[in-house]
Amino acid sequence: MMKKYISFLLVLFSFTAIAQVNVHTDMRTPTWNLIGLKYDKQVKPLVWQAIFPPALKAINNKIVELPGFIIPTKVGNSFTEFMFSIVPVASCPYCGTGDIPSMIEVKTLKPITWTEEPIILTGKLVINDSGDSRSAFFLLDAVKK
Repeated sequence: MMKKYISFLLVLFSFTAIAQVNVHTDMRTPTWNLIGLKYDKQVKPLVWQAIFPPALKAINNKIVELPGFIIPTKVGNSFTEFMFSIVPVASCPYCGTGDIPSMIEVKTLKPITWTEEPIILTGKLVINDSGDSRSAFFLLDAVKK
């Protein structure tokens, strides 16, 4: 009986080891931490408003450098517009598994070829506090470093 129990545990542990999630490089920087301060507040029933704390507003319209991963929004290998995240596509809840990450909508000056590897972008961070349904953040005139 004990032999069967130990064999069962060994099989169970081997499946657990196989099911491990790949860990990605942590892209969090002070700028990503500031972006993560944005939260949503309910202002009326079924109506939510994005709240941007003062520390986050302080970097609005400033040139920032962000490491991260390209999240394509269209089919192709090269993009001038895409989402940018601190986690790779495989960790995105809309594309794979994981929590909802901070994301920024990027518009580049020149096309950037898609890669699974992290890249570094520099551009002007713009907070969208208009209340419309577009992204909360934009990185404009972005260039790959």
